[in-house]
Amino acid sequence: MNQLENQDIEILDELITKAKAEKHGLIPTLQKAQEVCGYLSKEVLNQIADGLFLPKSRVYGVATFYSQFRLIHRGRHLIQQCDGTACHIRGSKRIIRFVEEELGIKSGETTKDLFITYDIIHCLGSCSLAPAAMIDGKVVGRLTPEKMKKIISELD
Repeated sequence: MNQLENQDIEILDELITKAKAEKHGLIPTLQKAQEVCGYLSKEVLNQIADGLFLPKSRVYGVATFYSQFRLIHRGRHLIQQCDGTACHIRGSKRIIRFVEEELGIKSGETTKDLFITYDIIHCLGSCSLAPAAMIDGKVVGRLTPEKMKKIISELD
């Protein structure tokens, strides 16, 4: 664990104590732990399992089943590229190839400097803007590789 995570151990202990006292379920406990730590590392999952007196396999099973949980550290910026039907038909594959080459990562990965996490998702619900992506919670549409390059270069 790095130093930041060591500081989070006390917060996690408090979170687990509160979860037991208030009879929170595993999912809300995992959600709060992810808020605190940014992701659910092996150490965090083990601490939750031990603290809640649950089998580690159950905690890992829940954390890996639900897509809301991240088991790797997320970057400062999150790019979620839609590859749903409308986006796919309108060229999302070109953008996906460009981003993967530009950043040197694949979907589900984070750049080594923890600057950008890139995910491919299957629908943003913004089909009229296809191809679209969500960048740090904001939908951007009518993307081209050139437009995506400009957006990436402007991230701070």
